[in-house]
Amino acid sequence: MVKLASARENRLYGPRLSRNRFEYINAGLYVFAAILLFGGFLSQLSGEAKPGLVLLLIALMLITVLNVHDLFAHLAGIDYQLPLMGFDTQLALVEFAVPVVQALGSLLYFLGLLFLFIQADKGYGYFRLEKPALNMIIAGSVLWVMGSIHNSCQIYERADGHVQILQKSVHIPFLMGSLLFVVGAILNSREQIGFIHHGLGLLGKSWVWFGIFGSFLFLIGGLTNVVKVFKMQQMDGMRLEKLRGRAQERLSQEREGHVPLIFEEQRRRRKQTEEAKPVAVPTPYKDVLVGQS
Repeated sequence: MVKLASARENRLYGPRLSRNRFEYINAGLYVFAAILLFGGFLSQLSGEAKPGLVLLLIALMLITVLNVHDLFAHLAGIDYQLPLMGFDTQLALVEFAVPVVQALGSLLYFLGLLFLFIQADKGYGYFRLEKPALNMIIAGSVLWVMGSIHNSCQIYERADGHVQILQKSVHIPFLMGSLLFVVGAILNSREQIGFIHHGLGLLGKSWVWFGIFGSFLFLIGGLTNVVKVFKMQQMDGMRLEKLRGRAQERLSQEREGHVPLIFEEQRRRRKQTEEAKPVAVPTPYKDVLVGQS
């Protein structure tokens, strides 16, 4: 799960001139990560589970990186002014909290699978990693659900109705997919009670099947997000949502009163050049006549 592009007009994915390109790259990479996630779970049904686990690890790491990039994209949109969150609750609960929670969830899920992979590769000396690994998988899935719920808490007052429909069409698959991951992780942990399994044997069939359906919903949400990003790029900013409360006003005031450093440096150099320029002293007319004679 990833926050992806917001319906706010203050989002900033990379430099302003290449913002559209960065949003497309962000959405496309998430679709690629969802495909890897889906393929990794499918490969668990075959006899070769380790290659599939490697695909899952790559997908989870990519999702973590995308969440971190998304966090900085939203913070750059408000010039990294964290105090603005006190004026706009959605800015704190959605644009800031969702990428953080989703990144932590993906990281915990990644570490859980990594511990099981290490235990399966190294053997009997790493049995102590098994219980923390299963708990990390459950915790990561729960954080995904929390982030999905936060992501659905966006409030629209001025945004276009088409934008709202596209936004909800992305949120619903992510929420349902996250719930399937939680159910699969909990059922898998319960199935291990009374059985002696180690390594990849701790990942049962219920975890695999729920993971397949959950990652498929993530893929649907990612494809829908690509459509949403494309539609948002075709419309003007008036159909998108702005910051609420006094946050938009404070941000505008800060931007209007801020003098860019490059302009300030140019002005300072121009002043120094003017001060260093020699001043021509006018020559009296009498001295000119004497010199000519």
